Amino acid sequence: MKTELFKTRIYEEGLKATKQREEILNIFLNSSGHKSFSQIYAQVAKTNPKIGYATVYRTLKLLTRLGLATQRKFDDGETRYEPASEGSHHDHLICLDCGKIIEFEDPTIESLQNGIAQRHQFKIFHHRMELYGRCEECDRKKRTGRRKS
Repeated sequence: MKTELFKTRIYEEGLKATKQREEILNIFLNSSGHKSFSQIYAQVAKTNPKIGYATVYRTLKLLTRLGLATQRKFDDGETRYEPASEGSHHDHLICLDCGKIIEFEDPTIESLQNGIAQRHQFKIFHHRMELYGRCEECDRKKRTGRRKS
């Protein structure tokens, strides 16, 4: 499905849907989570070592521009990519200790944000919510470590 959308959008841009771009797209779409460029490149290099660094970089930028990938930059400053989810929106919980990223959806929060925008006659084009703290596992390790001292 996304491969066909990719081919259509590439064609509309006047570009070619090359075999390398398709390989990168498939690897990207079949990976889970929020991957950094270096993580995606490593996966691509394992599958096809002939695909260069610059090709992966340019393809990720292209996927982002075409709306097939979403670029995220969390507090650590590293850019990460995730497949774009059409029609749905999610937010993130980010652990400051281990870097784990948990996605969540909450219609109540979305409704509240829309209500605030309406009260202020403000049109929202996009938004993101990132909550930074400590995940359950890191919190448990922290508490266990304190008791041993």
